[in-house]
Amino acid sequence: MLKEPTFNIDELLAKAKKPSADAMKLHPFYRGKIETTIKCTIRDFNDFAIWYTPGVAAPCKAIAADPELVYEFTNKWNSVAVVSDGTRVLGLGDIGPKAGMPVMEGKALLYKYLGGVDGYPIMLGTKDPDKIIETVLNIQPGFGGINLEDISQPKCFRILDTLREKAEIPVWHDDQQGTATVTLAGLMNALKLVGKAKEDVSIAFIGTGASNVACSRLIFGWGVDPAKCYMVDTKGILGEHRKDLYMRRAEYVDKWHLCQITNAEHREGGIPEAMEGADVVIGLAAPGPGVILPEWVRRMNTNAILFACANPVPEIWPWEAIEAGAAIVATGRSDFPNQVNNSLGFPGIFRGALDVRAKTITDEMCYAAADALASHIGDKLASDHILPTMDDWEIFPREAAAVAMKAQEQGIARLERSYDELYHNASNIIRRSRELTQMMMHKGFIEEAPEA
Repeated sequence: MLKEPTFNIDELLAKAKKPSADAMKLHPFYRGKIETTIKCTIRDFNDFAIWYTPGVAAPCKAIAADPELVYEFTNKWNSVAVVSDGTRVLGLGDIGPKAGMPVMEGKALLYKYLGGVDGYPIMLGTKDPDKIIETVLNIQPGFGGINLEDISQPKCFRILDTLREKAEIPVWHDDQQGTATVTLAGLMNALKLVGKAKEDVSIAFIGTGASNVACSRLIFGWGVDPAKCYMVDTKGILGEHRKDLYMRRAEYVDKWHLCQITNAEHREGGIPEAMEGADVVIGLAAPGPGVILPEWVRRMNTNAILFACANPVPEIWPWEAIEAGAAIVATGRSDFPNQVNNSLGFPGIFRGALDVRAKTITDEMCYAAADALASHIGDKLASDHILPTMDDWEIFPREAAAVAMKAQEQGIARLERSYDELYHNASNIIRRSRELTQMMMHKGFIEEAPEA
C-alpha cells in the first residue's frame, strides 16, 4: 500500500544541510576517520621476537615456498585498497587526490564497520590511466582486492576492464558495479510495489557517467528492454543521431553502444523529453536541486518511480517529486527515506569475494547480491522503505554468502564453503567490527564527539 506523505519543508531543508555543517566540525576534531591497530597479543616484549625478527623469518620462508600461504599468515585475506585519482569525486568533479582523501577514508570506514573488511585509502598523484593500471598491478601483492573509486570517465572503463583481465585479485569499480547493484535491488522492489513488469517499463537514465552506464548494463541484463529506455548526457538524449559520439566512438565505446540499443523512438532533446511518459527515472547526474523539475515529473507515467541519486544533493528534493506525483522517490542520502547508495552493497559483496578468494567480481555475483538485498526487506516493503538501511546489519552477511556461493558456482573461487559456513563467518567478522568500535567508544579510546 502506497503511503500518503506529509512534509514540513523548512525542517527538511534544515535537515538536508546539517550533515555538511557537522562534517566541517568533526573532521578536524578527529583528524581522520580511520587508523591501524594491533590484532595479535603482546604479552610482553619477548613477543616482538615472534611478530618481527627473528621469528618472522619462518612465515616469510613458508610463503616464499608456497605463495598462497600469504592469505593464511598475513592480513591480505581481509584487505582492500581504495584507489582514486580524485578526478570524479561525489558530484564535486576533479578536485584532486588530496581533496578526495576524506571520501576514501569514509569508504574505508564503511568497509570496516559494515563488512569487517580492512580498507586502505590509496590516493594517486597521476591522472594517466596507464600509470594507474601499472600502480594497481604493482601494489596487488599486499592486498586481497582493489576498490577503484571516483575516477572520471571514459578512462575508468578501460582501467577497470584492463585490471580485471590482468590482476590476480578481484578489482571492482564501486561507482560502476556497486551503484548498479544497489540501484537494481531498489528497482526490483519499487516495480513490485507499483505492480509493473520489468519487460514493460520505460526508464530515463539521467546522466551517463560511470554509474549510470553500469546501472543500465545490469538493468538491461536483468530483463528491462533497452529499446524502451533513454540515456541523457550533458548534450542530450543518446541515439544514433548523436554524430558527436559517433565521431568519438573509439573513445566513448560504452556511450556509442548505448546510442545503438536504446531510444527506439529516436527521441531528441534533453531531460524533459526523456522523462516524458517514462515509468522510472534513474538520476545520477549533476548535484541539484533543480536538475530535474517538478513539471517534468508530472509528465511521467502513472505510479512513477524516481531515483534522484546525485551526491551530495539530489537532482530534485524528494518532497518536490512526491508533490509532483511520483509514487516512490529515492535518493543517495542516508538522511532521507529510501537510500539507494552503494554503501548497501560493497561491504557485503567484497566480504563474500574475500571469503572464498574469488579471482574477480562478475555481473552474476552482483545479481546475487541485488537479489539478497531486495528480498531481505520481506513484509516491511513500503513506498518509503524499498531497501534495508545500513542499520539492518544482517543484510551484509546475507549478501556476502550469496556472492560467495555464486563465485563458487561460476568456478572463480579458490575456496569452497557452504552457505551456512559463509553466513556465520561473515556475521562473526562484521559483529566483531561493530562491537569493537562500540567498545572503544564506551572505554573512551574513541573520544566523544563535541556537540555539533
